[in-house]
Amino acid sequence: MYRAIHAASVIATIERLHARITERFAGRGLAAVCAELADVARRDRDRVKALSRANPFVRAGLIAIGVLLAVALGFVVKDFRLAGVIRALSPEDERGAMLTFFQGVDSAVNILLLCGAGLFFLLQHEERRKRRLALDDLYELRSIAHVIDMHQLTKDPTTLLAREKRTASSPAETMTPFELVRYLDYCSEMLSLVAKVAALYSQDMRDPVVIEAVSDLEAMTADLSREVWQKIMIVEQMQRTAG
Repeated sequence: MYRAIHAASVIATIERLHARITERFAGRGLAAVCAELADVARRDRDRVKALSRANPFVRAGLIAIGVLLAVALGFVVKDFRLAGVIRALSPEDERGAMLTFFQGVDSAVNILLLCGAGLFFLLQHEERRKRRLALDDLYELRSIAHVIDMHQLTKDPTTLLAREKRTASSPAETMTPFELVRYLDYCSEMLSLVAKVAALYSQDMRDPVVIEAVSDLEAMTADLSREVWQKIMIVEQMQRTAG
């Protein structure tokens, strides 16, 4: 029960975070980003389930190749049985039977090679298709992580709390220190949840390329979250100093 990430729990956590953001920061873009993340998480949950299932067309192709292989092996066995009676034939019939035997073996080998190539192609095609779909979703999650980072980018505690002289292009000061900490904490939670949605792919897929992409995304969100928490620590330090 506690050895795997459950998509339903991740989605429920995102939805609860969206409600918290909406209740405290109604009308802000961060709530819309969290709602978008919830939609993406629900779609990725269905995508991961679909990728974990076998493709019926590929399965049908594998069955067809298996039938061809069985037929080819049947011909080989038949030719080997024919070779067993060659010794009882006359020299002229023996030479003709040998020629027929080797032609049958050559045809069977060619069929085996073609079936093997077809089997390899089907398996590789299915693997590449699943990898491409997974990477597309992971790139989208990476973009959402950058959008979250953009929302906290201008929340600079040194300017929001110091109350020094501001310029015309300075961000508007609308948050109290407590609200600023909550806003930054929500950003950090969203970044962590982005990584959890990505982890659903590495949990159910064993593709090394997908696993590496998930690891890179987790490292990126961890770095972004670390920057957010540095701002939170600055706010807390300024509050202690002011107190």
